Amino acid sequence: MDAGITFGRAFLSCTLLLLALQGCSGGVTVKVTPTVEVMKGEVATLPCTHTVSPPSSTIVGEWFIEEQETRKRVAFRQGGQSKSDADTPLSNRVSIGEDFTLTITSVQPSDELKFFCQVTAGPAGVGDAATELKVFFAPEKPELTKPSSQAIYVDQSFSSEIGRCVTMNGHPQPRIIWFKDDQPLPEVKDRDQKTYMVPSVVKEASGLFTLHSKLYMNPSKTDKDSAFYCMVEYKMPGGQVQQKKSDSITINLNYASETATFSLVDTAPIKEGDTVTMKCETDGNPQPEFEFTKDGKSIIGEGGMLVLKSVKRTDAGVYQCTATDFDNIDADLSGTITLSVHYIDPVSVTPAEPQVVMLGDKVEWQCKTKGSAPHTVQWKKGSEVLSQDGTLSIQEVSYDKAGEYMCVGAVPSVPGLMSQASVNLTVKGKPIIETPAFGEVTKEGEMVTLKCASYGLPRPQFTWKPEGKESVTLEGNKMVSTVTLQATAEIMKSGVSCEVSNKHGTDQKTISVSVKRAAHGNADRVPLSGNPVLKTADMQQGGSSSVVIAVVVCVLLLLLLVALIYFLNKKRKLPCGKKDKKEVATGEVNNDIVVEMKTEKANEESGLLNKRPSPGQ
Repeated sequence: MDAGITFGRAFLSCTLLLLALQGCSGGVTVKVTPTVEVMKGEVATLPCTHTVSPPSSTIVGEWFIEEQETRKRVAFRQGGQSKSDADTPLSNRVSIGEDFTLTITSVQPSDELKFFCQVTAGPAGVGDAATELKVFFAPEKPELTKPSSQAIYVDQSFSSEIGRCVTMNGHPQPRIIWFKDDQPLPEVKDRDQKTYMVPSVVKEASGLFTLHSKLYMNPSKTDKDSAFYCMVEYKMPGGQVQQKKSDSITINLNYASETATFSLVDTAPIKEGDTVTMKCETDGNPQPEFEFTKDGKSIIGEGGMLVLKSVKRTDAGVYQCTATDFDNIDADLSGTITLSVHYIDPVSVTPAEPQVVMLGDKVEWQCKTKGSAPHTVQWKKGSEVLSQDGTLSIQEVSYDKAGEYMCVGAVPSVPGLMSQASVNLTVKGKPIIETPAFGEVTKEGEMVTLKCASYGLPRPQFTWKPEGKESVTLEGNKMVSTVTLQATAEIMKSGVSCEVSNKHGTDQKTISVSVKRAAHGNADRVPLSGNPVLKTADMQQGGSSSVVIAVVVCVLLLLLLVALIYFLNKKRKLPCGKKDKKEVATGEVNNDIVVEMKTEKANEESGLLNKRPSPGQ
């Protein structure tokens, strides 16, 4: 009996195996892309391919979504017709192509579902395959804000809120990372730790995620200059991981003062008239109250700043700043500055009054001053340095020495520290006329303007001969008279006289008037006093030189030619040797030079050549 049961079971198993093998030889096979990625708002394409064996004339393609573990059809296609189902999240946004590809327009985060492509082929059966749709959207740049409480104290028994980070509208859900001084902080949610984060997530009606994160710390004094920021990290299609960084913040950290510093804001040497600023500060925050004293006497400052305007040498001394921090009452918070104010006394010039001297006389000044540091004394006229020892001496005064002289005292070690005084020198004497420029006209009879400039004090009087229309001006230390008159034949010949005079004497100069030279050298004559004349001597000399050079060149060429003919004739190579005797060469240069060459030997040879042979020869 046991053997029969065993045989029956074996036979049944073989029968089932054969049926299974027959089933594997036919049916419906469906293939899809396991995962499809798409950006929010774009079009998603979910391909679906199938094979049917044996072939069937009636094939139906359907797409389903899975909601709460239940399938719900969203669209189908049979034959040449396709249709989307009503009352689904994808109504009016899906369509099925002839190859059963599902297309979804205006993709939303809520479309991130599991999709099934099902193909039904009559007797061949039914087949399906699942694909997942992934929707992506980049979140906004994170915004970092400080808490409403302004100050954070170090070494507290609890942690304080450092900042709040918010990033909005991302998909899939991103994450927030905190940084301090460009170093990421470990993600800690345990509130018993000194540094931890409190995150929160909000899923908006749009399906996008908004993330909040608060950073709490128990900072130390070393964190007073630290920069904090947050970064959102999110996924994009193709496995990309991208980041967006917030702006940075620093924390307003309160801590006790340990030391104080008292210093000058400007370290350059201080001179009288400067504004001096002294700054007192501690290494604590906030800054405590400060008190200032000078040589032990209280003076008023403001906010740790002591400002002295237009300082004088009497402002020099010892200044002290003292601070009191009640969070560290035992600390020595004080500092001192020894202020030095450089100065230079007004320069003293002797003699101080203006000097009036006669032409050719001697004049001398002395200049002195005192300063807080080694100083220099210079005499200048304009930018020219005349003396550097405090003494200015002019042995023979001339008119060009008149004017203002400046004595300048300076302290080289203190830029801008200087004092100066000026004196004036006036030179009296007889007039002296500067060499005048001659006048020019294009022809006789034209009007010509002449100038005559003269030094002298008292101011000289001008006399023109002949007279014309005159005007007088003062140019520096000299008088200038300008006269306009007609260039007559007499003026062209004798010139115009300018005479100046004052009580000390007179001076006189004659200014010539001539006709301007011709602009071009091809003019044969230049009009002068109305009469035609030859060209200038320079032009004549230039023409004669050219003629002489031409004559010399011609003579040399003729001599070379005569020598060549003589040489050829002597060698009996000259074809014209059989002709009658002739002059070898003649030439004429400048109608005065004639070259002629004749020799007795040449005549003999010429005569022999001209003899004819007798009939008997």
